[in-house]
Amino acid sequence: MAVLEHVKHYSELKGFSKDNLETLAAELREYIVSVVLKNGGHMASSLGAVELILALLRSFDPEDDKILFDVGHQAYAYKILTGRRDRFPTLRQWGGISGFPKRSESPYDHFDVGHSSTSLSAALGYAKARDVLGGKNHVVAVIGDASLLNGLAFEALNYTKDSNTKVIYILNDNAMSISPRVGGFATHLARLSSSTAYNSLKKAIKDSCSSLPKGQALENALGKLKDHIKSIVKPINIFDEMDINYWGPFDGHNIEEIENVLELAKKYDKPVLIHLVTVKGKGYDKAEQEPTKYHGVPPQKPEDTLPNPHTRSWSEAASSAVCDLAERDDRVVCLTAAMKCGSKLDEFASRFPDRFFDVGIAEGHMLTMAAGMAAGGLRPVVFIYSTFLQRAMDQLVHDIAMQNLPVIVAVDRSGIIGDDGETHQGLLDITWSRSVPNLVVTAPRDEIGLSALFDLGLRRNAPLMIRFPRGEAIPSLCRSRGEVFLNDLPIPETLEKGSECALLGYGKTVELMLEAREQIMRNGDVPPAVVDLKCVKPLCVTVVEEILKNNELVIVAEEGYKEGGVGEAIATLAEKLRSTCRPARVVPLGIPDIFVPQGTVAEQAEFCGLTLHKVVTVYEEYQKRARRQSSGIQGVR
Repeated sequence: MAVLEHVKHYSELKGFSKDNLETLAAELREYIVSVVLKNGGHMASSLGAVELILALLRSFDPEDDKILFDVGHQAYAYKILTGRRDRFPTLRQWGGISGFPKRSESPYDHFDVGHSSTSLSAALGYAKARDVLGGKNHVVAVIGDASLLNGLAFEALNYTKDSNTKVIYILNDNAMSISPRVGGFATHLARLSSSTAYNSLKKAIKDSCSSLPKGQALENALGKLKDHIKSIVKPINIFDEMDINYWGPFDGHNIEEIENVLELAKKYDKPVLIHLVTVKGKGYDKAEQEPTKYHGVPPQKPEDTLPNPHTRSWSEAASSAVCDLAERDDRVVCLTAAMKCGSKLDEFASRFPDRFFDVGIAEGHMLTMAAGMAAGGLRPVVFIYSTFLQRAMDQLVHDIAMQNLPVIVAVDRSGIIGDDGETHQGLLDITWSRSVPNLVVTAPRDEIGLSALFDLGLRRNAPLMIRFPRGEAIPSLCRSRGEVFLNDLPIPETLEKGSECALLGYGKTVELMLEAREQIMRNGDVPPAVVDLKCVKPLCVTVVEEILKNNELVIVAEEGYKEGGVGEAIATLAEKLRSTCRPARVVPLGIPDIFVPQGTVAEQAEFCGLTLHKVVTVYEEYQKRARRQSSGIQGVR
């Protein structure tokens, strides 16, 4: 790292020679690859944006100018060069730096991101704040071609003309989302990025005129024909049609060319969109050849940690279950929002190409499209990460649940998810989905339950949400029989009998409660009952009330927020029973009122108090209190 290790401040980059910049770019890529292969992270996008970030830091001062990144997958070189080089090995680790731009982490990060397509709206907000407060700084938004396809970005583009402010949009076009981008606008961008005829003609005119007598006058005259020449040589451009000045395409790996156009943009007093063409994974052969595989890289595992050949991920299990549904029923279709690989839908797409729909980064559109499909007689299954379902709440409520349409919403990555941190945690879906009428919300503990719930979704003529976590699925957990349904609803199942105390969980926390029971028995205490709730909306009130009446203590564990969660609902039921009986004391264990930072799942669970030790401690404190009370009563006697 002959160059990188001597860079103390980004301002030094302005004095670098072309050779030093090329060396620095190579060293940045080497550093990014070495850290990401160990810690995990978003590799290919950041490798493709190295020259762009060098040009940005040579052209702008992020202490004053606002540089905003969309999603943040491409921002690793920016982090390294803005004071975080030495901390970069802590990327995505507990107490380390975030995998995304984060305002609390650095004064050079001007907007927290993680989800796509927010940069243009945020940039317009910053630009208007500058105008109102009388500032002079520049505002730059860097957005990828896949993020630009999202409706939020289009809303910002649509408002740009009326905003009447100066802002610089940079379109980083690598023809990719996580997988290749899809849709008509993707085709439009491809046409623009391959259109060099106009720029070539412009250069030829300029070069020819410069060598002729009175050439400048001729060039000026030809300049008046610019729009006419454009219409002949260039394809129709949606940005020009929206009165956003479009410049490009330019080579996104040519620092000098990028800087030249940025300098012009700084002097321009209107909104401009600069189109740069880049290579995802640039400089690392494996990432260039397989940009989808190297978009997100998992953390390096210890050598003695080998994958279990008998298990598969929850995503794989869910995809397999839906393939089985589609084999049996021609009405079954599958939708995803640019997450075909993440949700393991390659097999479905291959086996049923006419029934597979990747809509790109357009979650809201996807759910309303699924509603239309269901209204039209199909049985759509929507695969969506919990964190991205937040972006389509209105469509789930207004277009699916309100019309009571038979859409299965397969909510992947629910609960604590690990090193992506705050922006990607799947912790909100339970609290808000429980309040939606007509919507049934379920969470299986194993693959048997998962498959049975997909079968149930096909039978029901109403919406069903199936929530499952990240990681390896459990083929079978504490099974003596298959699933039992009452009125097409899952009912709670007592997995282990006990007395005085009941441990309630759903989904992933059922395994935690079974482990807690084992630990309690090893400690020589009275074994508690363990109950899998299965259906968290609607709760099976009759069964839950019996549990509350027949126990002294009920502990509820969930990988969701305690506020508005299932534990809180059960505690409310207990209070209602208090007028007629002495119900159990309810202790909800869940996520406190915080955004959970990046780290391992185990570190996050420990931080939130959602551990085996916590469950056992709550139980033991109850037992100690019960023994003291019993001793006091005997002493009075």
